[in-house]
Amino acid sequence: MKFIVGSKNPTKVNAVKEIFHHEVVVGLDVPSNVSAQPFSDEETMHGAINRAKQCAASEENCFGIGLEGGVMYVDDQLYLCNWGALVSPDGTVYTASGARVVLPKEIELELKQGVELGGIMDRFAKRKGVSKKEGAIGIFTNDLLSRSEMFAQVMTLLKGQLEYSRNNEKCSG
Repeated sequence: MKFIVGSKNPTKVNAVKEIFHHEVVVGLDVPSNVSAQPFSDEETMHGAINRAKQCAASEENCFGIGLEGGVMYVDDQLYLCNWGALVSPDGTVYTASGARVVLPKEIELELKQGVELGGIMDRFAKRKGVSKKEGAIGIFTNDLLSRSEMFAQVMTLLKGQLEYSRNNEKCSG
C-alpha cells in the first residue's frame, strides 16, 4: 500500500511513517484550501480532509493523508488543535483529532493580526523551525510531546478506524 501525505513537513511525514512503517509513505505538497492559519476545529478539519482528498486523487490505488494544525476557542481560551484525515482508495474518509493545549494570550494577539503560528513560535521560543521540529505542542509541554508524536497519535486513531472498518466489512460480507 502507498500512503501519500499532503505535506513535505517532516513532522507530518514522519508521523505517518511511524504508524504505517511497513508501507510506502511519501510527502506531496498540496494546498489545504483553508486559511493559512485555521481558526476553528471545523476549518482545521476541512484543511486535513482537503489535503487527504487531493493526495488520494493524485495516484491510482493509494491512500491520501491530510494533517492540519490550527487553533480554536473554548469559551475565551484559545487552544492549539490538530486534525487528521485518511482517504482510502474507494473514497471513504476517516477523520480524527488529537491533543489540545491552551495558548498564551500574547500568541493569541498575534494570531488575531493574521500572523501564522509557526513564525510566532520561532520568535516566542527563540528557536528556528519550530513547526518542522517540536511544534507549539512541544514548547508548551516542555518537550514531553512533540508535534510528530501528536500527529502520530492522530494517525493511530485513523489507522484504528480503517482497520475496524475492514474487519467489520469482512464480518458482514
